Amino acid sequence: MHRKRSGHIIRKGICFDRWFAAAGPTAQLVCKNGFPWVSRGPRRGGWGWGGHGCGRGDLGPGPSRRVGGAKRRALARARGGPRWPSLMKHYSPTDYVNWLEEYKVRQKAGLEARKIVASFSKRFFSEHVPCNGFSDIENLEGPEIFFEDELVCILNMEGRKALTWKYYAKKILYYLRQQKILNNLKAFLQQPDDYESYLEGAVYIDQYCNPLSDISLKDIQAQIDNIVELVCKTLRGMNSRHPSLAFKAGESSMIMEIELQSQVLDAMNYVLYDQLKFKGNRMDYYNALNLYMHQVLIRRTGIPISMSLLYLTIARQLGVPLEPVNFPSHFLLRWCQGAEGATLDIFDYIYIDAFGKGKQLTVKECEYLIGQHVTAALYGVVNVKKVLQRMVGNLLSLGKREGIDQSYQLLRDSLDLYLAMYPDQVQLLLLQARLYFHLGIWPEKSFCLVLKVLDILQHIQTLDPGQHGAVGYLVQHTLEHIERKKEEVGVEVKLRSHEKHRDVCYSIGLIMKHKRYGYNCVIYGWDPTCMMGHEWIRNMNVHSLPHGHHQPFYNVLVEDGSCRYAAQENLEYNVEPQEISHPDVGRYFSEFTGTHYIPNAELEIRYPEDLESVYETVQNIYSAKKEDIE
Repeated sequence: MHRKRSGHIIRKGICFDRWFAAAGPTAQLVCKNGFPWVSRGPRRGGWGWGGHGCGRGDLGPGPSRRVGGAKRRALARARGGPRWPSLMKHYSPTDYVNWLEEYKVRQKAGLEARKIVASFSKRFFSEHVPCNGFSDIENLEGPEIFFEDELVCILNMEGRKALTWKYYAKKILYYLRQQKILNNLKAFLQQPDDYESYLEGAVYIDQYCNPLSDISLKDIQAQIDNIVELVCKTLRGMNSRHPSLAFKAGESSMIMEIELQSQVLDAMNYVLYDQLKFKGNRMDYYNALNLYMHQVLIRRTGIPISMSLLYLTIARQLGVPLEPVNFPSHFLLRWCQGAEGATLDIFDYIYIDAFGKGKQLTVKECEYLIGQHVTAALYGVVNVKKVLQRMVGNLLSLGKREGIDQSYQLLRDSLDLYLAMYPDQVQLLLLQARLYFHLGIWPEKSFCLVLKVLDILQHIQTLDPGQHGAVGYLVQHTLEHIERKKEEVGVEVKLRSHEKHRDVCYSIGLIMKHKRYGYNCVIYGWDPTCMMGHEWIRNMNVHSLPHGHHQPFYNVLVEDGSCRYAAQENLEYNVEPQEISHPDVGRYFSEFTGTHYIPNAELEIRYPEDLESVYETVQNIYSAKKEDIE
């Protein structure tokens, strides 16, 4: 057998998996008679040679000819694995896989994904990626996991290069995964009311808000199972014949004796709060991480609702039928103390504060906890959907508080989740329409998002005619935006050599420091004078500057994640340049060199003379500094 790669014939002797790992997409396998290697498929003996007189449909001479079918499949899996190890989790060890065909499909998907990623910067540089911007990816043929894997490969590229590719690969991957998770959540919400997988619902919320993280119900459940094992170990020391110790994984048996339930809760409190040091996060209460179950397990802290879901899940696995209580200001669990079948009221329960180390409370103590008297209805149990509504409501509140993240990603995500559960919430629909308009996520050639905003507004008008004023205002401004888009001309090019730009001292890509506030930043745009409106100039007290607004102003990406507009007199060179960890760096720059950023093709079109100026500045500033040190 011969192997041809890039014009060279390679004799047999290189193992098949090493050839796959090294050959890449341009490699070709050929037989002695010149016919190409083809796949026969699982029903025709696996891999084989094409053409006439090529014999058996297997791997030819060697160990695979002499082993049985099961071993051959295992060998093929082992040989295919090195090429794309991150995909191997999607294959079952017992399945027959035609690795050559998988390789071809994976390579094709990768090339298509890269082609689309490369096109995004040119298409969407001037604005956010619109709602129809991902249609090219959605319409691609082939397994979605292959496209996702290629995007992950781009994100994991080493070094400080390909920043623009990574920026758009991240956006595409974010979108694809969120769409899949949202569909799963909607299907989950269609379950009957007695379907009480609170943890599963919480994990969907976690996944949707963190689509680039490797979060799965299986992994989170495995971590909880480990905690259950520790509880069982403690429980065994308290009562070696406790019935919970005989439970098998996946069983949902419940213990009816109150004393036995109490022993479980005592063991849980010891393991969670004394041994593992879980605690309520009082110091950083308003942090979204407190609501993500994978972070609760990692950081061992959370807020009342997330701590309660963890506590509830463990208790139910050990046979204690706790129930969630949507108590105002402080989520609780309740533990029934009454006889089975009896008519119960709120005083027949003990209320458990998982945020407060599992403290058991009476009704009076619950009211003392929040400082107010509440009606009996608020002590009632709630279903999964209501629990998820409260979790998402907390995220929504945090999203509205966002000050630094100007993309409002948490607010957008929580709005998506809330409206997936309650699509007719008028005020949230209005907020979503305003948010779209504020962010200016407009498409380049079509007005898909404009139409989406108008659809939202029409839906609001149908649900609540009283919102006519707010709806009319947004419709008017949306239509005005359409007219402005029609009047827009081509890209504005700024030449440093132009007379009106003679006072511009700094260039795009330079790492700067703010003289007054001390933050580090990178320049991604400049104006010869302040281009903001009179109200902004007044609010920012620009007139108090020695040169006022009649000086160059710079668009900068700041290390804290914000975007700012800084006066030239307030900026200075950063003598110790470092990478700026801003989420939009890749939108404007393709590489960080260690001293400055290199603009991508789209930014360079707008500032064609800046790169040369940057090289001169770097040579003068940093080379001189290096000589002084030496």
